[in-house]
Amino acid sequence: MPKIYEQIWLGSYPALNEVKGAFWEDFYNSYLQTYIERDIRDVVQMKHEHEFLQVLRLLAARTGQLLNYTDIARDVGITSVTVKSWLGLLEASGIIFFLEPYFANINKQIIKTPKVYFMDTGLVAYLTGWRTSETLSLGAMKEQILETYVISEIRKSWTHHGKRAPIFYFRDKKKHEIDLLIEENGLIYPIEIKSNSNPTIKDCKSFSVLENCASSKIDHGAIISLACKDLPLTKDISIVPLSYI
Repeated sequence: MPKIYEQIWLGSYPALNEVKGAFWEDFYNSYLQTYIERDIRDVVQMKHEHEFLQVLRLLAARTGQLLNYTDIARDVGITSVTVKSWLGLLEASGIIFFLEPYFANINKQIIKTPKVYFMDTGLVAYLTGWRTSETLSLGAMKEQILETYVISEIRKSWTHHGKRAPIFYFRDKKKHEIDLLIEENGLIYPIEIKSNSNPTIKDCKSFSVLENCASSKIDHGAIISLACKDLPLTKDISIVPLSYI
């Protein structure tokens, strides 16, 4: 099992890292109860706590995916307005964040729906029922939760310094997609995130699409992966180990 999944499963709370997850399930169960009682009781009435937890679990299963209020509302049996209100609360509490799409040029072919991500991957694993790091690393969410971990850690590198992270994703209606774009000082750095150890040029084939729709200059790109060391893939793209994050 790749060691990174131990950290992803544990999550980012120091208390869990100190004891190596010995009380992992108890910790997250207590965390959720404390969060509900302390932070949302005044907003989410007692009779709606069950639905709120359903929304939270559905959202965890969809981390890294396009946000769809209507689908979540239908699955839980509440209104889209309520879902939007609750997600706003989760964002304000630092539980989730929205990754906006990049569309500097007005282009009808660009998807303009944000993606939703969790700030803590341990909470995602708990809410979606992955009780060990081994099962998580082999399960259906391994790519999705790895992407969540990388993007949340990159975002934290800005927010910890009181800055807004200049990060976006790219997707068009022809299904060209790039996991992450960092736009800084008039330059765009495209990034793909892969759970394998030997990425190839096929893993970043959508980078070239940016040339036709980006308003900033495209700079050096990267594939963040389980590779053991950083290597040049092309003159413009590098393979970057996850351990660098």
